[in-house]
Amino acid sequence: MRLNPRALLRGMPLRARLTAAFSLLFLLAGAALLAFVVLLARYGTAQQVKGIEITKGEVPSGGGFATVGAQPTDPQGTLPPLVGPRDDFAMIRQMDQTVQAVQDTALRQMVLWSAVGLLVMAVLAGLLGRWLAGRALGPVAAMTAATRRISEQNLHQRLALTGPDDELQRLADTFDTMLDRLEKSFESQRRFVANASHELRTPLAVQRTSLEVGLADPLPDGLADVREDLLTANREAERLITALLLLARSDRGLDETETVDLSAAARLVAAELAPQAEGEQVDVEVSADRPLTVLGDPVLLRHLLTNLVRNAIQYNHPGGRVRVLIDDRTLTVANTGPPVPADRVPDLFEPFRRLGQDRVGTTGHGLGLAIVRSIAEAHGTGATAEPGRSGGLVVTVRFP
Repeated sequence: MRLNPRALLRGMPLRARLTAAFSLLFLLAGAALLAFVVLLARYGTAQQVKGIEITKGEVPSGGGFATVGAQPTDPQGTLPPLVGPRDDFAMIRQMDQTVQAVQDTALRQMVLWSAVGLLVMAVLAGLLGRWLAGRALGPVAAMTAATRRISEQNLHQRLALTGPDDELQRLADTFDTMLDRLEKSFESQRRFVANASHELRTPLAVQRTSLEVGLADPLPDGLADVREDLLTANREAERLITALLLLARSDRGLDETETVDLSAAARLVAAELAPQAEGEQVDVEVSADRPLTVLGDPVLLRHLLTNLVRNAIQYNHPGGRVRVLIDDRTLTVANTGPPVPADRVPDLFEPFRRLGQDRVGTTGHGLGLAIVRSIAEAHGTGATAEPGRSGGLVVTVRFP
């Protein structure tokens, strides 16, 4: 397998790339400096050797020394001569070899120890570069951590980066400006949903009252069925408005929290939905080995349980089962309904989405699991789902 240096560098973290760049630049600069010093040393040594003057002369009759270079003479003749005329060429050659050997040895030692020092300094430069990169990227790490904490529920938070007016400061200010726009957009959307829902509830209530009073018994043949159809449509519209209000409320987050016994709330919800389960011929079972207490909004948590159990009953078959399991700070609701394709599960958490029928379903509004997810996120967790082994859906909410 052939390694691609560019791909390898792109896969490295920015801090590691900066460290490698510091070390490589120091190595290249040190190697260039070392080569320059070696060349200068060799040139200077060669010039000094060329400047050495070597002369030769005849042996004097008095037994004195022949002068070779800077050798001394002995007029008294007490010492034997060091060199003679026959040894001139050998002496010159020996001196040249000695000078060359000394030069080569000095250069080798200089290159060896300079290389060792260069490697040590490169490692120190890399460590220093890593520390400097960490200091330089510190604001980026703080911005990343702050960004991860910001979500729909806390768009009011800002990076609020302090420091000089540089690129990082301008990036943080730009991000804060974008958060301002997002917060205004989300808040406007929530206000619109809440206000529209409130405004629609009043005419629906008036409409229902008019139907019940104006079309009271006795009625002509066929008109009673029309009244029931109108009342059914009115109730569905009211339930839709109530669901939209609930979704808007959960999207705003939690204003006040208190300790809620989720096990007891699950049993109460199962008891309230028992008539619907009996009508659908579905058996509902609640299993809780021990009480599960969570910190949250009791009304929203009860709506979470109601939507989960109601969906499990509604999207089931006669003779099916719904199991509510509370164990180890985890709420699991499973049913035995029709098979659910795994690739369609994420769509079920979107508003007004139903399995096999979008916006044209005759039962439900497609808001149940969307409300469940919104309430779970408001409580600092999330809702996940997966297809059941024998059909149906298994929804899990893990509380922190």
